[in-house]
Amino acid sequence: MNIQERAKAPTPKFFKVLRTIGLSLLAISGSIMAAPIALPAAVVTVAGYVAVAGGIISAVSQVTVEDSKAKKDQGP
Repeated sequence: MNIQERAKAPTPKFFKVLRTIGLSLLAISGSIMAAPIALPAAVVTVAGYVAVAGGIISAVSQVTVEDSKAKKDQGP
């Protein structure tokens, strides 16, 4: 199963929730980094790390498929 097939396959409910959380973290941290007001450097640095974490969580959650589907595609 290649990456394109995994991305199109059904995602388990837990990972859908996790993907939504990751995208939310990414959006919040992006808005903090792009804020028009001056924020402390530590806040902007933490927002950068949260953005990376949110992106990774979302990407991994998107390519996670149900086990029965993966076993069925691989064969015996």
